[in-house]
Amino acid sequence: MKVLVTGASGLLGGAVAAALVARGDDVTTLQRRPSGVAEARDVRGSLADADVVARAADGADAVVHLAAKVALSGPEAEYVAVNVEGTRAVLEAARRAGARRFVQVSSPSVAHTGTALVGAGADPADPQHARGPYARTKAAAELVALAADAPGFAVVAVRPHVVWGPGDTQLVERVVTQARRGRMVVVGDGAALIDTTWIEDAAAAIVAALDRAADDGVHGRAFVVSSGQPRTVAELLSRMALAGGAPPPSRQVPLPVARAAGGLVEALWTLLRAAGTRLGQEDPPLTRFLAEQLGTAHWFDQRRTREALRWAPRTDLDEGFARLAAHHRRHGDPGA
Repeated sequence: MKVLVTGASGLLGGAVAAALVARGDDVTTLQRRPSGVAEARDVRGSLADADVVARAADGADAVVHLAAKVALSGPEAEYVAVNVEGTRAVLEAARRAGARRFVQVSSPSVAHTGTALVGAGADPADPQHARGPYARTKAAAELVALAADAPGFAVVAVRPHVVWGPGDTQLVERVVTQARRGRMVVVGDGAALIDTTWIEDAAAAIVAALDRAADDGVHGRAFVVSSGQPRTVAELLSRMALAGGAPPPSRQVPLPVARAAGGLVEALWTLLRAAGTRLGQEDPPLTRFLAEQLGTAHWFDQRRTREALRWAPRTDLDEGFARLAAHHRRHGDPGA
């Protein structure tokens, strides 16, 4: 197939594009920076530029849309512009180009309202009650994408949960950096079970969704993807820190305290951003959303996903941690 992959400069987008190239697909990528994916044709630009999006989608048989604004805080209008309006632009370009399959890469946070998710499925996206601007706008974007599902244009949403692996700057590097600085804490008692997804398994699931997008029971629906190996948050944080050569977190903060502190930090960051400070442009160290993610269980029933997509994870978490540690030994300390 001729496939457009948006957001291929990110960890997951790059892995998806590389997997498609490896199996012989003709891949074009669209993002602001070079993707670094060998044998893919890079188109660089913004989702807000209709001409750039149309040029990237030209001739595509299928689209995998990963590009998004991913951050812990910031003006909601910025998230809307990229996550919602950007999705509309890519959908429109895909339809005009004659593409017949569209995979919207979403997030389980679109259905997370702050309480524990225990053995959950892909509950409906809820823009009104999702926590934080990222989750709210990703929820709205998922609904926009699934509403476009139609005969001849199959749309499926995939929600990979906590994707990690070598080269991960969104989770692993932050954990290692904060742990090294002595700022990493465990929210609650650390016993909350959390599902994660190894990077290559997440990419394979997205490719499987692309292949099965037109199947009955797949198109027009959302699927949560994880490795199906929930571990306690304390274990996950400790093993990520240790793999990166940092000490594991030793302090605990009750969830109500962490949630309240996250609210205060968000308010402070809003003031710092309005004042134009450099610190205000960075991600805050804590938000209410992050506190809830670290302090509540969220793991998922994968039976429907695996049956519909004919996919299963292949990487055991223990193997993943070993590979992460080996990557660290080869490439040095992230954030050092």
